[in-house]
Amino acid sequence: MAGSTTKGPGPVPSKDFERIVRKLREVERGSGRDYTSFSVRGKRFGYHWPRTDTVGLKQTIAEQQALVAERPDVFEEQFTSGGFGWVVVQLGGIEADELAELVYEAWRLSAPEDLAAEVPLPQL
Repeated sequence: MAGSTTKGPGPVPSKDFERIVRKLREVERGSGRDYTSFSVRGKRFGYHWPRTDTVGLKQTIAEQQALVAERPDVFEEQFTSGGFGWVVVQLGGIEADELAELVYEAWRLSAPEDLAAEVPLPQL
C-alpha cells in the first residue's frame, strides 16, 4: 500500500494497529475511559490503550507463555480466562507482520468456526 508505515522493521504506530483490525470481518468496537475493545459476534479478542501504546490480545495459553518467555520487553502476561491467555503487546517493540498474525489469531480464537474459515490472514 502506498504511504503505509506497516511494512518493514520497526515499531507499529497505533493507527496501523487499528488498520489491521479493520481488515477483519464483523469486528465490534467498544469504548472505555482509557481503551477501545474489539469483539467478534459478541466475543472479545482485543483491547487498545492509546495512552500507553499497548494492545491486549487473546491467545492460547501456550502462545502467551512462549511470547512472554521469548521477549519480556515486548510481551507481558495480562491474565488467563476460559482456557485462553491474554498478552499485552508493546507496539513500539513489534513489527507489523508479527502483530497482524497475533491480531488475526486473537480474532480467530473468538470468531465462530464458519466465519473464521472464510477469512484468511489479512495482507498488509
